[in-house]
Amino acid sequence: MIIVAGHLRVDPAARARFLTEAANTARMARAASGCLDFHLSADPIEPDRVNVFERWSSRYTLGAFRGSGPSGLSAAEIRSADVREYDVAD
Repeated sequence: MIIVAGHLRVDPAARARFLTEAANTARMARAASGCLDFHLSADPIEPDRVNVFERWSSRYTLGAFRGSGPSGLSAAEIRSADVREYDVAD
């Protein structure tokens, strides 16, 4: 299993719009083969932070989604990112 976790930094004034667009990405991811969970959420403390959490059955299914999924989530809105992938043995 692959876990993708971390956070993004966006302009606080653009975070709501960013998350609205992210909801479409989440729907697509959750419908994708191998997606066990996909969640982007507004951080309750920091107004510029978006928390990221994903679980995938394998690196292959994650790669397939990234390759065929939506183009970047308003990449211009992202100021910085600290998101990492973890390979978890069952």
